[in-house]
Amino acid sequence: MGARMSPTERQKRLGAEIRRMRTAAGMTGEFAAGLLGVDRGKISNIESGTRAISPERLRTLACNCDCEDDAYVDALVDMARSSGQGWWDKYRGSLPAGLLDIAELEHYAVRLRSVHLIHMPGLLQSTAHAQAVFKAALPPLPEHEVALRLAHRLERQRVLEGDNPTAYVGILHEAALRMQFGGPGVARGQLEHLLVMSDLPHVTLQVIPFTAGAFPGAGQTVVYMEGPVRRLDTVQIDSTHGPEFVYHEAQLSKYRAQLDWMEQHALSPADSHSFIQDIARQL
Repeated sequence: MGARMSPTERQKRLGAEIRRMRTAAGMTGEFAAGLLGVDRGKISNIESGTRAISPERLRTLACNCDCEDDAYVDALVDMARSSGQGWWDKYRGSLPAGLLDIAELEHYAVRLRSVHLIHMPGLLQSTAHAQAVFKAALPPLPEHEVALRLAHRLERQRVLEGDNPTAYVGILHEAALRMQFGGPGVARGQLEHLLVMSDLPHVTLQVIPFTAGAFPGAGQTVVYMEGPVRRLDTVQIDSTHGPEFVYHEAQLSKYRAQLDWMEQHALSPADSHSFIQDIARQL
């Protein structure tokens, strides 16, 4: 299998998990290379995500590392098998790699949880709202770039559609509901779109009103992507220079606690629905 020039975030994650499994077993890179019948440099490339590993070699390594978590190993094998291209790859070279990484991780997540304090969740944005967001970028994006990002965002939203949609739990602060990207008409349409989406059986929306007061966290947009096993969960955080991804257990535990607190202290889904309706009527 040839080397990759630019591994995706998911490919890098697989490599990081392989390195973690090997080092936890006290196995050297040289021993792993001999075990798998490859040179030492290829082990480094596998662990950096720049080279693929076959499912057979991955199972051999896991067995010799005495990894007894079968569900975890099976999940890693599935990651190793899914080396083909997804729909997001047609945007490679046209859009920032981080946007494609988000789409790939969402595609493979078994459940999505998010907290949005100012912006609407990308998966729940109306076309007009998303377009207004992209047009607010600095420096301004050219029209063809806005069109590309809009097309990519709308395709991302397909994870909430179809016969086997991904379960989604979204926490929205009242501030996000009152932001008027694109003006009152676009904002009203966006809120109406939220109400339609919240009626889907696999989508849960809860609102944290201003009156709730303080809340934990640093005021970030957080998307928690649950993997097939907890050890493979990933958190995506927005920043001005692009998405950041974290997955160390201490970090995951902190974000799970933050999301749990917010879900417990937010309005119920039914009360949140009524709250969103009230704001929409005011526009």
